[in-house]
Amino acid sequence: MFDKVLIANRGEIACRIARTCRKHGVATVGVYSSADRNAMHVTVMEETVRIGAAPSSESYLNIDALIKVALQTRVEAVHPGYGFLSENALFAEACENAGLVFIGPSPEAIRLMGSKGEAKRIMAEAGVPVLPGHTCIGQDDASLAASAGVVGYPVMVKPVAGGGGRGMRVVTRSDDLAEALKSARREAVSSFGDEALLIEKLVERPRHIEVQIFGDTHGNVVHLFERDCSIQRRHQKVVEEAPAPALDEDVRAGLLEASLTAAKAVGYVGAGTVEFLLAADGTAWFMEMNTRLQVEHPVTEQITGIDLVEWQLRVAAGEELPLRQEEILCNGHSIEARLYAEDPANDFAPGYGSVAYLDLPDETDMIRIDSGVRQSDEITVHYDPMVAKIIATGMDRDAACVTMSAALGRVRIAGPAANEKFLKAIVDHSEF
Repeated sequence: MFDKVLIANRGEIACRIARTCRKHGVATVGVYSSADRNAMHVTVMEETVRIGAAPSSESYLNIDALIKVALQTRVEAVHPGYGFLSENALFAEACENAGLVFIGPSPEAIRLMGSKGEAKRIMAEAGVPVLPGHTCIGQDDASLAASAGVVGYPVMVKPVAGGGGRGMRVVTRSDDLAEALKSARREAVSSFGDEALLIEKLVERPRHIEVQIFGDTHGNVVHLFERDCSIQRRHQKVVEEAPAPALDEDVRAGLLEASLTAAKAVGYVGAGTVEFLLAADGTAWFMEMNTRLQVEHPVTEQITGIDLVEWQLRVAAGEELPLRQEEILCNGHSIEARLYAEDPANDFAPGYGSVAYLDLPDETDMIRIDSGVRQSDEITVHYDPMVAKIIATGMDRDAACVTMSAALGRVRIAGPAANEKFLKAIVDHSEF
């Protein structure tokens, strides 16, 4: 384990990583932008350093500034969290060149699997079923239009880098492609600093199933079962759960095996997620691999009893995985709901401003709260307006649903509009 780590992120995930570091006696250095000087994550670190101005391009995406802070504060390793630079091979490379351990996969693995086009090529060669699509060399509108013609409409436009649903656009007609490309590029640059796009065949009304995998530097690779992330809005996950409900056991076994094949194909080290689209006919297609910790990782932690951030720290420090595959067990069912400052009654317009009042459910054996926002904190226009993740766990799915519904019913927030009633309506819905 390390003595001191830089957490190169903000908000909920920075607080969550700091919690595990504190548990294991690892000192933490946090960074903040001028907009985050009073943010919650600043208060949970042993040291904090201002990294730059409010725009993420001048702060949390500033590789040179982050490396400078890491060297000045004499940390041994850098944890990127999720989002921002977590899947940026140049950042991982910069850490290595500065003599720092990047808590994540190698720059090569990030390049191979972080690029959706390259990942699909590798998976196809490894025999993993790949979602039909086409990645062209040219990034001009004409080349991408030609790609869409090869795939056939309807298509999905996706950024080559990043994840989290950012920059994804559904296009049903060729006349709408140019505007979709323009908008997707703009969001991709803002979120990931990379405007490259790919074209993929749209699978309509699929289930989104992903498998958590973990590898170490000693050649060990395991899976930690799957999650269902099908409840989405604008291609961003809203409610996630583990294990996936109503999943055919043969399909489950195939997904888990394909995910291990994917990880072994690139000698994967660290936490990763292999994502699939499950079509209505039961066909599973590899979609992409996220080379980082996922927002929804708590549901996996709840059903396995494993702290994934602790495993990240241990693996990055050169240790073997703490458990073998046969020792990793799935117990119970866990559901996560993302509480956002957004107004469902106003086309989900993001909410900004001071959180005048915030009362979240108390944490119990069945309820976990991961948050980076407190009462009186400011939710700004510069970053994702997540308030908290509410995680409910039970002996089975019915119990988890009842616990989640009750937990969401206890949420009270004043200031920016929030989506707690929308989330409760989902969990209470008969089809869910």
